[in-house]
Amino acid sequence: MWIAQLSDPHVRPAGTLYQGVVDANAALAAAVAQLNALDPQPDLVLLTGDVAEAGTAADYAAARTILAPLRAPLRVIPGNHDEREAFRLAFRDHGYLPAAGPLHYADAASGPVRVIALDVTIPGLHHGEADAAALAWLEAALAEAPGRPTVVMLHQPPIECGVPYLDLYRCHGGAALAAVIARHPAVERVLCGHVHRTMLRRFGGTLLCTAPSTATAIALQPRGDARPASFLEPPGFLLHQWRPEGMLTHHVPLGRFPGPYPFA
Repeated sequence: MWIAQLSDPHVRPAGTLYQGVVDANAALAAAVAQLNALDPQPDLVLLTGDVAEAGTAADYAAARTILAPLRAPLRVIPGNHDEREAFRLAFRDHGYLPAAGPLHYADAASGPVRVIALDVTIPGLHHGEADAAALAWLEAALAEAPGRPTVVMLHQPPIECGVPYLDLYRCHGGAALAAVIARHPAVERVLCGHVHRTMLRRFGGTLLCTAPSTATAIALQPRGDARPASFLEPPGFLLHQWRPEGMLTHHVPLGRFPGPYPFA
């Protein structure tokens, strides 16, 4: 099973640049086209939050238009830039989303790998919180199929990544979340977005991966006095392949590059 992971497209209304700098809408459209050209096709596409930059109806209308050509089934979760109710309304045809409350869900129909989404966003704030209610929901969802390979996706990573201005906006409650994950060894990956970079770390006995943004890359600046900054580095997405012996994750740059050449 192939699972593609897009993240943080920060879609704006048609004709508006993200942060006045980058055509994030065109970048997401290019990602959709690149996914559609993969052979074999992904069995599932996950979009791990910050679908919209401002969470407006116009943002989501543009996002739905851009995502419409995607051939593979799509599963979405909100990020800190999304507005929960506008997000719910925009994706109201996605029957796996709950009608009220946080947008947690367990997708039992996703194939051999079950997808569990944990909505750790806090309306109006940029950090996340794995609170007691969210952890209880997750524990129950994982217990429903304890032997089935599973990925858990949430927007803000529940770890400190060593970049101070990113760590301010992590998902709080990471130790308690890791304890829940550790009780369920069928969890193959914890998949996050938010940081606009690819990062890997052991977490709760499994591997946590963050996906790059399709729009911009947040600067890797570990100094405590570093100021927030971003670059127009080559964007990308993650491609996870599940086999019975485990899950393998690839980073795929977005774009066209010279080749193919007849050597490996």
